[in-house]
Amino acid sequence: MKSPNWNLLIPIILILAAAVWIVLPSNPGIRLGSFERDIKIVRGLDLQGGLRVLLEADLPAETEVSDEQMQTARNIVESRVNGLGVTEPVVQVVGGRRVLVELPGIENSEQAVSTIRETGLLEFVDLSSIGPGAAAALLDQPIRTDFGAGEEEDPEAEGLIFPTVMTGAALETASVIQDPITGEYAVGFTLTEEGAQTFATFTAQHVGDPLAIVLDRKVISAPIIQQAITGGEGSITGSFTLEEANSLAVQLRYGSLPVPLQVIEIKTVGPTLGQDSLRKSAVAGVIGMAVVMAFMALYYRLPGLLADIALMAYAVVTFALFKLIPVTLTLPAIAGFVLSIGVAVDANILIFERMKEELRAGRTLRQAIDMGFSRAWPSIRDSNLTTLITCAILYWFGNTFGASIVKGFALTLAIGVLVSLFTAITLTRTLMHLVLDRLRDVSQPRLLGV
Repeated sequence: MKSPNWNLLIPIILILAAAVWIVLPSNPGIRLGSFERDIKIVRGLDLQGGLRVLLEADLPAETEVSDEQMQTARNIVESRVNGLGVTEPVVQVVGGRRVLVELPGIENSEQAVSTIRETGLLEFVDLSSIGPGAAAALLDQPIRTDFGAGEEEDPEAEGLIFPTVMTGAALETASVIQDPITGEYAVGFTLTEEGAQTFATFTAQHVGDPLAIVLDRKVISAPIIQQAITGGEGSITGSFTLEEANSLAVQLRYGSLPVPLQVIEIKTVGPTLGQDSLRKSAVAGVIGMAVVMAFMALYYRLPGLLADIALMAYAVVTFALFKLIPVTLTLPAIAGFVLSIGVAVDANILIFERMKEELRAGRTLRQAIDMGFSRAWPSIRDSNLTTLITCAILYWFGNTFGASIVKGFALTLAIGVLVSLFTAITLTRTLMHLVLDRLRDVSQPRLLGV
């Protein structure tokens, strides 16, 4: 490794200035033309409070539920709560028949629970046999279709089974749209190629007939087919609020659950626990960093002080990345950050010990700095690479088995390791050349602890 280029000072200063700007509590966020992005700390359920919901398969105890079914249900539930705008939800299978959902910062708990447990079975149903007037009377009423009999049918519709043209499986996308004139919300959708052909054929043959859009056996809309719809696109209209339209779009986007789920426990986590945990975590982090910095300064003297400066820069840059990405801060994630502080110092210790050996062997100070970094680099590289591989395994494990807290720990530790490489190899080395190259040789034993 060659001596550092002094031109590195400029990008280092720019990076640190940007990190300080991001970390500032009064940060206004990024505003570039039409692009807007808030930069803020994202806290998990254990730090900011929220909602914890425990779901269980709503099937008789003797009915077998496979692991594949529960994992599929978990993935769909996670997709649904992501669609609600919840940041970093925890969704994991607990036991063989339960799914645990943790929603940090959720405000509308009723909407969230309803979205999670609805089956989301969408059907396009042919009501041409009863005409427009009778079809309008079925709005918000349960009906029976040949796709499967519904429950609690309207007595007036008893005995009538309507044909299902196609189901939600033919949907490709679903999103909230708003009429620019009336301001009313609707759910727009696009169909798969096969669904578009089926829809085009049916609408061409039934112009003037009612077509019911049925969700979970209940008619939510019964529009009259005005013309053949051949573009593979349509919309579901009704008296929707924004929340209702968004909830419907989420249900349609992420399909039906493979097993029905019932809520067996709802628990609200208050912010008091979160604030207390955050305060204790912050105190632990400050104490840990202070102890490490004191050790470096007392044992390695001037190089230790320079390493402390690099360590403070490390903390600022790492925290700035947490806000910029953003990384959801939970207690395990904070634990990963605190652990990474020790990893950040480890590289400096290896470098300083190699420098001492070179100085004892009669090298000049400049030579000792360069050779110390050069000979310590293989050990630093291998140890950090091993940690990053471990983080990747932990992240994969957490992602595969729904252990989001493990993912948070692995992510913050990996970011800390990568930033520590920058501060130890680039920043510390540049500072040491900037300061120590100007010292007289007689000052080396006293200032370097040799």
